[in-house]
Amino acid sequence: MPELRKDPVTGRWVIISTDRGKRPSDFLRESVLVTGPKNCPFCPGAESKTPPEILVYGRNGGGSNTPGWNIRVVPNRFPALVIEGDLDREGEGLFDKMNGVGAHEVIVETPDHMATLATLAPRAVEDVLWAYRDRMLDLKNDKRFRYVLIFKNHGEAAGASLEHPHSQLIALPIVPRRVREEVDNCWHYYDEKERCIFCDIIRQERDTGERVIGENEHFISIAPYASRFPFEMWLLPKVHGSSYENNQSSIYSSLARMLKDALLRLDLVLDRPAYNFMIHTSPVGEEINDHYHWHIEVIPKLTKVAGFEWGTGFYINPTPPEEAARFLREARLPEVVLTEKK
Repeated sequence: MPELRKDPVTGRWVIISTDRGKRPSDFLRESVLVTGPKNCPFCPGAESKTPPEILVYGRNGGGSNTPGWNIRVVPNRFPALVIEGDLDREGEGLFDKMNGVGAHEVIVETPDHMATLATLAPRAVEDVLWAYRDRMLDLKNDKRFRYVLIFKNHGEAAGASLEHPHSQLIALPIVPRRVREEVDNCWHYYDEKERCIFCDIIRQERDTGERVIGENEHFISIAPYASRFPFEMWLLPKVHGSSYENNQSSIYSSLARMLKDALLRLDLVLDRPAYNFMIHTSPVGEEINDHYHWHIEVIPKLTKVAGFEWGTGFYINPTPPEEAARFLREARLPEVVLTEKK
């Protein structure tokens, strides 16, 4: 019989179709296949096709916006929000509006067009994570911004318009409603129990083990109890931390290995699916707290959101997270891939 499960963090309900129990092979999908560079603006030698770089790693000598880099961060050529201008908040009758001020940047993760985060060396993945941190810290100095979102669209089905490995950053002048609800719900839990809800989730999941996918010295990956989507994963720091950008340096190496591990498992079990991931972190000005726990959510694109979901806010997940965790946990990863150095 299907189950209704409530997400303890957001209060959102999902339907877990336990009687369907879809296996990885049951999903109709297209694997993400990299066809190769063709007029790619992110490849070395094409630096003039992007706006001037904001941040670069790896270039020794040579001028700006030239080859020789390992990571480049550039403004998005087609930004959702623009960096120039004032917010100019105003009302129009009962409606509120402001100028579309913000930042929209692209993190080009590697000069290798054919690579993915799953196939990069752990140190190269760590450099990407450091680039995220550096840009977040810089943009937080802008008093107009209240939230900085890091996200990745991998594959056309996940919204990627270019196949060269990249992720994106958008800085917003408001805290998104989804983030505010999550942070506030965590505060209510903490106010009642004087404990972080994510820390409690980690303790319970480690005790039962049935939804744990992987673990290292600093991080754990799980299939959340009320997963919205089949094979959804959360990556969480095992020690409480409320903001991604305020971690100790040693954390990023562990996170790189955990993220690479998670994406490799998706590739092996689901045959290189399209996916999205997002970093959930505390809003600007609320970075240090005891109630919110930063984390990464990874969502393979295996199902479509349709009328029922839009009309109710419920999600129907055809694969119980316990089954998804088992498939992912039992994937046989080549050890050399996880320990390879750049």
